[in-house]
Amino acid sequence: MASWVVFVGALSGFFSVLLGAFAAHGLKQRLTEKALSTFQTGVDYQMYHSLGLVLLGLLMFQWPERVLLKWSSLSMMMGMLLFSGSLYVLAISGISRLGIVTPFGGLLFLIAWFLLSLTAFNEGRLPTIT
Repeated sequence: MASWVVFVGALSGFFSVLLGAFAAHGLKQRLTEKALSTFQTGVDYQMYHSLGLVLLGLLMFQWPERVLLKWSSLSMMMGMLLFSGSLYVLAISGISRLGIVTPFGGLLFLIAWFLLSLTAFNEGRLPTIT
């Protein structure tokens, strides 16, 4: 699963750069400044969490038996879909009711980072073999 998480993180990073360029060049004339800012927020959070997924995948190679890392990565992926995805659709469509989905994505981001912190905390407390 570790390779898959790194793959998804890297691919998501690729798409966040692509979407950022698309917004800067293709949507600049079509969207209001507020809508463009909303779209850019989605791009920014997607990139931050793409890097987070790559980190999680690399940690999964180090600690393959840590189930919290798997839950963290799944939570981060779903958070990106709900948070960034809802902002993209909201910015392009203007349907403000979609904004209700965004906080659920943010909550999943919080869960993902908390699970990562628990894993690191627990790992530090385990005896090491030298």
